[in-house]
Amino acid sequence: MKNSSIIKSLKIPSFFTSLSLPALFAFPALFAFLAFLAFLAFSPSISAQVRQPFSSAQKAAQCEKIKAACRHAWDGYKTYASGYDALKPISRTGRNWYGTSFMMTPLDAFDTFYLLGMKKEAGEAKSMVVNGLNFNVDTEVQLFEVNIRLMGGLLSAYELTKDKRLLTLAKDLGTRLLPAFNSPTGMPYRFVNLVTGKTRDALSNPAETGTYLLEFGKLTQLTKDSTFYRVAKKAAFEVFKRRTDLDLVGTTIDVNTGEWKNTECQIGARIDSYFEYLYKAWLLFGDRDCKDAWEIHNRAIMKYMFTEVPSGGYFTRVDMRSGKETNSLYGALDAFYAGILALSGDIPHARKIQQGNYAMWTKFGIEPEEFNFRTGQVTDPSYPLRPENIESCFYLYRKTKDNQYLRMGEQMVIDILTKCKTEAGFAEMKDVTKLETSDSMESFFLAETLKYAYLLFAPEKTLDLGKVVFNTEAHLLKK
Repeated sequence: MKNSSIIKSLKIPSFFTSLSLPALFAFPALFAFLAFLAFLAFSPSISAQVRQPFSSAQKAAQCEKIKAACRHAWDGYKTYASGYDALKPISRTGRNWYGTSFMMTPLDAFDTFYLLGMKKEAGEAKSMVVNGLNFNVDTEVQLFEVNIRLMGGLLSAYELTKDKRLLTLAKDLGTRLLPAFNSPTGMPYRFVNLVTGKTRDALSNPAETGTYLLEFGKLTQLTKDSTFYRVAKKAAFEVFKRRTDLDLVGTTIDVNTGEWKNTECQIGARIDSYFEYLYKAWLLFGDRDCKDAWEIHNRAIMKYMFTEVPSGGYFTRVDMRSGKETNSLYGALDAFYAGILALSGDIPHARKIQQGNYAMWTKFGIEPEEFNFRTGQVTDPSYPLRPENIESCFYLYRKTKDNQYLRMGEQMVIDILTKCKTEAGFAEMKDVTKLETSDSMESFFLAETLKYAYLLFAPEKTLDLGKVVFNTEAHLLKK
């Protein structure tokens, strides 16, 4: 393990410094080979059709289609799940994550409605939040999810409206989350009780330990209390300093001992937003430590994990100590990396990865949660309405103005709005290979998927990327 000079003298950015098939299965190799051939057959290269021009009228039509989808999802929520965290669009009921509602869908949806010019819906969502959200509840919550959804949503809503009630709620939540960071290493426990401060679950991962820089940093900016950013930065860099000589990190870690429990490095679930936030903390706050850490990790990721196959570029999984491949699995969450590379200026690699992302999507007409990019075999066939593939199209189009990313996004939008739509909203896919739906519509569908889809086609003046940074739930935070 390394202990970088970056760790020895962590700095707070200047604005903080003054603040406190039966037969085939019998022959696995043959089956894998045939599956790979099938994958290639259904993994088109970027065809001339995909590269066709996209007119202003076509863009406007896409925007209207996405706004209509937002209204449909919101109307279903209001009718069948108003006041709950989320809608169950098949049974037409609501569900809460915990014993009480934390208004996840209204809060996640607000800044989407705001950006889309949906004033009525934005007003309804905000009213639900300010009148119904209360954190003085004796229950434990998952720190990571509450931070990116609720904290991110409150901060974004405050910066858009300047309604101080939203900032008051954000500070209250941040204060209640702080006890989670009282571990021997400073990396947070996964769960914390909002009243007692009691914590549990020391077995965590880089995403759940390092995804607080943006929200806690913005809270420090707005409240003049440096505590929030300091604990978030320490947590992220406790992960960073435990990287190997190859500059890779593992997937699970004990926050009490700092010991890695799973030494596989990958860029998907349980690790993705750790990498994302290092770069975005540089964009949002000008934090040079974070930029240096991002560059160190990214060089290692590109060296040991980036892989090209006929269908495009992907990231394989490797052992953090040897750099040797452990598994060639890739999925919907991994698709974000094309976007972060485009945002950081590495367009050539971003293009190759997005070609792979699009091949993953078009294999079954909608992407699976996870598959083997070498064989094409699906290992998790679900699709929980994730945004990352469309998100990467958005960043690549903004950086290149290449029409192929509009065409990719258009196909994704068509697939989602036709295959996932129900009478009450939009449903997750249980199995994309069979087009079987599941009774869930997570709040991030409104927060992220529809937002990125709209922004892909909307005029650039709708959102100036030079002035904002999105958190991992697509809540915009102003530079």
